[in-house]
Amino acid sequence: MEIKAADVKALRDKTGAGMMECKKALAETNGDAAAAEKLLKEKGLAAVGKRADRETGEGRVFIKIEGNKAAICELTCETDFVAKNEDFIKIGNDIVSTVIAKGYTEITQDLSDMLLDLATKIRENMTIRRLELVEIPANGTASGYVHSDGKTGVVTVVTAEPADAAKNADVTEFAHDCCLHMAAFSPAYIKREDVDAAYIEEQREIFTKQVESLDKPDNVKKGIVEGKVNKHLAEICFMDQPFVKDDKVSVTKKLEEIGKNVGAKLTIEKVVFYQLGA
Repeated sequence: MEIKAADVKALRDKTGAGMMECKKALAETNGDAAAAEKLLKEKGLAAVGKRADRETGEGRVFIKIEGNKAAICELTCETDFVAKNEDFIKIGNDIVSTVIAKGYTEITQDLSDMLLDLATKIRENMTIRRLELVEIPANGTASGYVHSDGKTGVVTVVTAEPADAAKNADVTEFAHDCCLHMAAFSPAYIKREDVDAAYIEEQREIFTKQVESLDKPDNVKKGIVEGKVNKHLAEICFMDQPFVKDDKVSVTKKLEEIGKNVGAKLTIEKVVFYQLGA
């Protein structure tokens, strides 16, 4: 039967498949557009299966904050070209919106299917690598930041007592600045208590070796070692790092300073930090 160009174009617009593929699918299904669309999807799913083992080293981080929830998600793909594709960005935003709307705390089949539809159209391996849903307490404020390249994203939640201080402009600005700080410095830990004790002991042993040849009393050497340990922890722990907008004070000191200014006890309740592939 004769396949009309308008029918081929309509199928292409709907599926994103090539013109020749659309024409062939219509021919195989005797011009039945719905059957041709199904056939193309089946072929696309098979192609996705063949690509499943391809490396997905590119992608983007997506964030949405709405009501008392914040969602952050990392989507991966094969190429930077696709990571910048408008459809890929749209599906990422749709996924974090769905995470919030449905309260998902893990990757579900319907989220995966949302991405699969795009993967079959673009013909590139894609995955939802991870996601997190953050509950924002009644006495909290949340801020999110995605870097311009889309590869780094941060969500920060700051709580306040009394609760109404959480909506103070200085507090909300600080929450956002904490996101900028995390993106800029990529600290390995949030606070010292998060650092594995074995790692700290390993660093202490390294510093002890470094000072053992010094012509100083043992108690002085011990003090030097502890000073080096503290300095190292201050470099890798967010709360101890010099604040991004005031490097004369640590993040902890800035938190206390702002709390004093607004008449509240502030706490950094939650920090979620995603770097593509990390």
